[in-house]
Amino acid sequence: MPKETISKDEQVGFHKGALTTLAKEREEMLKILSIVEQLMQMHIKNLQELGIDLQKTAQQPKVKKPIEDSLR
Repeated sequence: MPKETISKDEQVGFHKGALTTLAKEREEMLKILSIVEQLMQMHIKNLQELGIDLQKTAQQPKVKKPIEDSLR
């Protein structure tokens, strides 16, 4: 049974179409990221207005519990 070959033009069309689709997906992802960033900045600002020092909180050492404690 002969292997079906795809013409160069069909291959080029396929790859161009894929790139077009992926470029649109990337644009939408950037829009989502922008919205998330804006929301995070809003919450940061509100926490600062409430007197919460996020940098100080982030610098505090995190205490890790043994995994066994999580399973109980």
